[in-house]
Amino acid sequence: QVQLVESGGGLVQAGGSLRLSCAVSGRAFGYAMGWFRQAPGKAREFVATISWSSDDTRYADSVKGRFTISRDNAKNTLYLQMNSLKPEDTAAYYCATKRGSSTSDYERVYDSWGQGTQVTVSS
Repeated sequence: QVQLVESGGGLVQAGGSLRLSCAVSGRAFGYAMGWFRQAPGKAREFVATISWSSDDTRYADSVKGRFTISRDNAKNTLYLQMNSLKPEDTAAYYCATKRGSSTSDYERVYDSWGQGTQVTVSS
């Protein structure tokens, strides 16, 4: 059983930055992780993913060059550094784990999810 708790969301002006954290507990050794987001009235979408060893990362085109995913396995924590935020980044952000160490942008392979943290970017 894996438990995930996101934090770090909030209200920020366009062009600003936020860093999201995801605290992981339970049996998640060796798992890849990802960030997804869901805006009101829209489907949840992939944001970024990172392998267990951090040697592979992937990003959605909409955030590439602005967001950075990282992890600290010693601290059981996943991060998402978000810079140059835009109003269209407004969403609830979720972290998730998937079995296996390799990355994936496919939502259905992720089997443990956090409750989400809200990010609101004002124009």
